[in-house]
Amino acid sequence: MKLALDIGLIVTSVLMVVLVLLHRGKGGGLSSLFGGGVQSTLSGSSVVERNLDRLTIFVGLIWFIFIVAIGLDISLS
Repeated sequence: MKLALDIGLIVTSVLMVVLVLLHRGKGGGLSSLFGGGVQSTLSGSSVVERNLDRLTIFVGLIWFIFIVAIGLDISLS
């Protein structure tokens, strides 16, 4: 059980880092690397940005659940 929780935490942590880096910040972020010329039509609060926000929040919640589960596992053993 602990191994599965640890692997899940590692996977969600890496995914969180990637998703946060994909967000468009003041300087354009890494998301501008994957858009190129399409960036002008997909910039701002477009559907792509909103979906990226939702996905980041969802993965963040899963990440938080893994942390709580690992904490409970440690405290119960």
